Amino acid sequence: MATFALNFSRPGAQVVAQYYTFIAPWPGRLRSVQQASRDVATSLAAAIADLGPFRLLTRGDELPVFAFTTGEKASFNVFDVSRRLKERGCLVPANTFPENREDLAVLRVVCRNGFTLDLASMFLNALRAAMPELERQTSPTTSPGGATAFHH
Repeated sequence: MATFALNFSRPGAQVVAQYYTFIAPWPGRLRSVQQASRDVATSLAAAIADLGPFRLLTRGDELPVFAFTTGEKASFNVFDVSRRLKERGCLVPANTFPENREDLAVLRVVCRNGFTLDLASMFLNALRAAMPELERQTSPTTSPGGATAFHH
């Protein structure tokens, strides 16, 4: 994903369903949905931190979103990770930060309603499966422009 921008190329049913959940008369329903999403985000973030070559920037404990980057000693960058995950069916955007902090690039994971612990486990397995290939690299192979990345 080249930018953080929204592109509105998806159906709006999920937005309507979330709005209904928000206005529905069930006490605590929205809280339970958001808590479940945060639980998935925090457990997935912790598991990624335990893999070793990654550094968390956020932990998913405030919003069900977290970001992480590669460690200083990694022979690959976040763009390489994003590309390898795409090959395994997981779309995780890698982005550089805006002007005056372009040196930092991160992977961003959004745990929305419906992203269960089972799906998080599948994602983690895909990341683990990509690690041997990534660790065999001697240097990053994908640039922020995505020169060798997936193209439509």
